[in-house]
Amino acid sequence: MLAEDVDVVIGVDAHTDTHSAAVVSRVGMALAQTTVAANGAGAGTLVVWAEQQAPGLRRVWVVDGTRSHGLGLTRHLKAAGETVIEAPRVKGAARRRGGKSDALDAVHVARQVLASQHPAEPRCDGDREALRLLYVCRRHYSDTRTATVNLFKSLILTADEDLRDRLRGLSTDQQIKRVQNMTPPAEADTLTRVRLEHLIALAAQIADLDRRLADNLRELRTLVAAMCPALLDQPGVGPVTAAIALTAWSHKGRLRSEAAYASLAGVNPIPASSGRTVRHRLNRGGDRTLNSAIHIIATSRRRSHQPTRDYVARRTKEGRTSKEITRCLKRYIARQLFKIMEATP
Repeated sequence: MLAEDVDVVIGVDAHTDTHSAAVVSRVGMALAQTTVAANGAGAGTLVVWAEQQAPGLRRVWVVDGTRSHGLGLTRHLKAAGETVIEAPRVKGAARRRGGKSDALDAVHVARQVLASQHPAEPRCDGDREALRLLYVCRRHYSDTRTATVNLFKSLILTADEDLRDRLRGLSTDQQIKRVQNMTPPAEADTLTRVRLEHLIALAAQIADLDRRLADNLRELRTLVAAMCPALLDQPGVGPVTAAIALTAWSHKGRLRSEAAYASLAGVNPIPASSGRTVRHRLNRGGDRTLNSAIHIIATSRRRSHQPTRDYVARRTKEGRTSKEITRCLKRYIARQLFKIMEATP
């Protein structure tokens, strides 16, 4: 555990205007607390304060929100040569049992990481951050397109018979193309005109989102190929799932082992044995986006990858359930992805 390797942990609860910090001993005792402004001067003050509170002691920083409100502080600390660790996710109910304040939250994140067996460094900037931005924008475009298509379909569903007959039997893409070429008739009543005008606008929006998604996929593929081309050669791994895996991994050395990566992904087996029953269950924690990507890879391999199909058949004969087999597959995939990424020059 981290408590075996350090003397103090400095927990930081980062916000837009202020950062609250607490020095916590290796046994969890809060030794000192302070609050500084959330800017460069405040970060410098925080480093000087930490040196005064823990002179000559082995220390690490745990920043809550290293990729959001604490990003500026994280960059300052790393530039100053400090060791920074990502704060683990803590459920709100568990955090608030002892009260709620910025100072208490700083203590909570420090105590939480003391018991961690797989502490992780903050994710880096550069190409990894560009990959993350491409992915989050893709999710936004995809969610927006789904909502827009649903609205488009609902307007068609309640249209008059003439318009419905003109669009009946066509696929969604064909309906979008046909609507884009329509114009409201001059003699149309208010309802018909408003409906058709908005259908045309929605069709144009969907077409624009389709172009953005296609461009986004090309950029993702190009960037993944530049960062770790071997990932795209693996069965079931596409540009999107590869981008998610790379974003979570970030850089070589961030995670100390493939077991830490599996823990981050929430695919490490959790013991669930009792008495004569010896079993493991799925881990419902970790990075759920990464977990979902690995699940997609496992599902793809179960469908079209012959070695995986043979493995599933063998484990089924041994009496394993489908969920247990999927759990094993996800664990193997996490190990494989980690080794490939760590081996990238």
